[in-house]
Amino acid sequence: MQTVQRRRARSGLLTLLALGLVVLALLAPNHLEDMTPAAFLRLPVELLVLVALVLALPDRMARGRRLLVAAAGGLLALVTVFKLLDLGFYQALNRPFDPMIDWRYGADLVETVRGSAPGALGVVLLAGAVVSLLATLLVVPLAVARVTRAARAHRPVAVRLLAVLAPLWLVLSLLGVRAGSVPVASEAAAAYAYGQVARVPSQLRDQREFARAAADDPARDLDPDGLLAGLRGKDVLLVFVESYGRVALDDPGLSDGVAAALEEGDQTLSRRGLTARSGWLTSPTFGALSWLAHSSLQAGLWVDSQQRYDHLVTTDRETLTSLFGSAGWRTVAAVPANTRDWPQGEFYGFDRVYDSRTLGYRGPRFGYPTMPDQFTLDAVQHLELAAPDRQPVMAEIDLISSHAPWSRTPRLIPQDSVGDGSIYAGMPDTLPSEADIWPDADRVRAAYAGAVAYSLRSVVAHLEAYADEDTVVVMLGDHQPATIVSGHDPGHDVPVTIIAGDPAVTDRVAAWGWDDGLRPSDEAPVWRMDAFRDRFLAAFGDERQTGTAQAGAG
Repeated sequence: MQTVQRRRARSGLLTLLALGLVVLALLAPNHLEDMTPAAFLRLPVELLVLVALVLALPDRMARGRRLLVAAAGGLLALVTVFKLLDLGFYQALNRPFDPMIDWRYGADLVETVRGSAPGALGVVLLAGAVVSLLATLLVVPLAVARVTRAARAHRPVAVRLLAVLAPLWLVLSLLGVRAGSVPVASEAAAAYAYGQVARVPSQLRDQREFARAAADDPARDLDPDGLLAGLRGKDVLLVFVESYGRVALDDPGLSDGVAAALEEGDQTLSRRGLTARSGWLTSPTFGALSWLAHSSLQAGLWVDSQQRYDHLVTTDRETLTSLFGSAGWRTVAAVPANTRDWPQGEFYGFDRVYDSRTLGYRGPRFGYPTMPDQFTLDAVQHLELAAPDRQPVMAEIDLISSHAPWSRTPRLIPQDSVGDGSIYAGMPDTLPSEADIWPDADRVRAAYAGAVAYSLRSVVAHLEAYADEDTVVVMLGDHQPATIVSGHDPGHDVPVTIIAGDPAVTDRVAAWGWDDGLRPSDEAPVWRMDAFRDRFLAAFGDERQTGTAQAGAG
């Protein structure tokens, strides 16, 4: 008798746990800030409808009932997985997970985790994430099946509960009763699932519209003889500073160290006879996915999703790189984050792509960054810019020392000591690790500011050592940092600066209204990042083609 009672008690406990899991899956928000007690003080209509249908189907339709329960369990499991992914995406990218597009980021996510947490820790983190998602897909359908079996096994009780709860849900819905900011009569899971399906037609339409925009390229008609005439004979470096967003300058908790780096940089540039003008660009991405910003700026298109990027790199649209190549520059890229071949690089039109394997670095990794920014800039100098009797060089240089998780940020060293990077041996072990920083949000924010300041000082140190009157640098951020630093809804603006050894270069962009120096003011103009290509071509082309490029910029 006691064995039977214990078995029934265990069965009842498992059923209660299953019910709790189903209710949790139905009511859980997809945004961490909405994860409050009030969010779970609601009555989910989806559970009431499912139980009612299961009870209404007669025994002769047992197979149909099983299919209904299996479908409901599978759907709820998918919704739960999408919500979990939303939580992560909101924290990192300030937007929800997009099941039509974001699955393509899987390989990049794996590389980022393995770079940030090398060795066994990275494997454990990835395995834990995969196991959690797979467990959700398995356990939620089992919980739904157990709850519906219990409802049928205790039919009189279930019917009485439905007779009370269904009218109660209707009354609460009609009266608009709320728990905090959320309605008590919940249909959140059904609305969420509908929203996932409803976005499909708009995404297909977006794909068609973007294809048309990519094919309509005003830069294709520019005369190569007048192309970029205002920069002839000059080396042009397009330098992306990872995660260098507006928050680094506007947030009082972050800006002091970054502002000091920019102020010191202005003084250094002035001593060297360099001029600078700065403004703002609005990035198409937030928190990550830097390649969307790079392609938007280079191609003059708003590339705000992987779907758009994947299409763009299959087209023959002109990029800043390909246009510089057409006008007589040697074009190169330094992409130290890449540890393998980059097929999409062919789209841009680079003559040579350097990555972590070919930049000549012989020092240690600094967490996710494969090498310090100071080394990356120095390597481009010695591999390309120091060569005698050469073409002018246009180089895209992607700096990554300010990439999340902002641990083990290098110290600046004397420029003439950089060499092959072996001087950095042992330095990472003396710097704060991810484990030291990430338990405390304030430490994370401070580490971010320090990393950005280091990257900016690396650029200034490079210019102090090597710049001459034929040096032009376009320095900009790719996106704002993740929400742990930026907060929620801080915007997508990033600083952009043009630095030149020849004042005639910055004079050409005087009409843009950008501020003098490395730091843009709050009143400086803000453009979308995709507007930069054609405005840049108009500013530095000859008068015959200015109108065509400006038409594209408009």
